[in-house]
Amino acid sequence: MAFQIQPDTEHPKPEQAYKEFSLDRPGNIIFVGHHLSTGTQVRCLIRTITLAGALLEVSPSVEMPQNFFLEILGIHDEIGATMVKREDEFVTISFNMLLNPEFLHHVLRLSFETSL
Repeated sequence: MAFQIQPDTEHPKPEQAYKEFSLDRPGNIIFVGHHLSTGTQVRCLIRTITLAGALLEVSPSVEMPQNFFLEILGIHDEIGATMVKREDEFVTISFNMLLNPEFLHHVLRLSFETSL
């Protein structure tokens, strides 16, 4: 009996992964209120960041909204974000749009320059 080689079945492709960068930079979580008002802000620490999202450290006592803006201190821009997962003080978020790679490079460069 001869051995027959079966063609490999097609496997589902994994979700696209983005390179993760350590940031450890303070930020603000800006709550979105009625008529997109942005009155309430909570401090956080942005531990890591990618083009698609970030890992934040937030006090466990803070009630996190599902949707909010993230402000990276030192950068005068607000990023729309959605909470994906929360485990104690760590909050995984996804950005509502991918970050522009040049913007991410600017954020990382600023973080590097201020840590010298």
